[in-house]
Amino acid sequence: MRVVVVGATGNVGTSVVSALEADPDITSIVGVARRLPGWRPGKTEWRSADIAAADLTELFSGADAVVNLAWLFQPTHDPLTTWRVNVLGGMRLFRAVAEAGVPALVHASSVGAYSPGPKDDRVDESWPTHGWPGAAYAREKAYLERVLDIFERDNPGTRVVRMRPGFIFKRESATQQRRLFAGPFLPQRMVRPGWVPFVPDIPGLRVQTLHTEDAAEAYRLAVTRPVSGPFNLAADPVVEPATLAELLTARLVPFSPSLARATVAAGWHLHLIPVSPGLVEMALRIPLMDTTRARTELGWEPRHTAVQAIRDLIYGMRGGAGMDTPPLRPEAGAKERLHELSTGVGRRP
Repeated sequence: MRVVVVGATGNVGTSVVSALEADPDITSIVGVARRLPGWRPGKTEWRSADIAAADLTELFSGADAVVNLAWLFQPTHDPLTTWRVNVLGGMRLFRAVAEAGVPALVHASSVGAYSPGPKDDRVDESWPTHGWPGAAYAREKAYLERVLDIFERDNPGTRVVRMRPGFIFKRESATQQRRLFAGPFLPQRMVRPGWVPFVPDIPGLRVQTLHTEDAAEAYRLAVTRPVSGPFNLAADPVVEPATLAELLTARLVPFSPSLARATVAAGWHLHLIPVSPGLVEMALRIPLMDTTRARTELGWEPRHTAVQAIRDLIYGMRGGAGMDTPPLRPEAGAKERLHELSTGVGRRP
């Protein structure tokens, strides 16, 4: 098989490429990214392309499957830019899959595409995917779900798989996660047990996570097996503030949802943190997912617990971990932090 992975140099992309590299049925991989990496796995050739502008049809010609992982999280202060890349670029990518006659498309959706739902029960893949309108990330993921509905109707010969994972972590993504969600003021190497004084105990904050390697295995299975439709991906247990407090040996401090929203909003408006207040709202509203379909129809089983995934991230924070790709480059010290500040926290891609 020849597989094209778009967005191949980030947290999920690097692990998907590694999973495909280990599969003997995958003979050729094309890794597509805006900025080319130093990392050079054996079966993979690299191509530089921006999905919002490049000729993707030529890139996809001759592929047996396209995996779309491309996503721009920043700039949160410029939603028109993320819409242009994520939504309009995603639509261009889907169109190119059809024009190139690619037999299979595996698309990275998200738990963030789901409409608000229960935190004391689990929903399957039939739960509505209208997102949470207050978060650009959720709006964009939900909009692409509607675009894929039309794509599937108009291209019945293309097998379409939609992955809806929870929050995805691995050790090598630690510095990228810090850049994207915490910003330059977080002392990354101090995120370790005993050094974090407290964890906010926010009622209703219950989310699902999984290790990036397990997410990558699900993508490999979706590429190589004759499945279609949406798949929820998450590991147990459900993560709550008490889970983080235990991992960090920190105390829990009661925090109301309104105070959490106001704190994040203030930091975002002052350009102290890149994460938008809409993401806090989204995290409080997304449902818990049932992963039965992935386990039974895809044959997927996570090898790491949710706690192990978060522990890997914490260890990566402490060590300034990363990889030789532009999104995952390791912690580079004060010079990098100053660059983040000078270019505007939350203002640049």
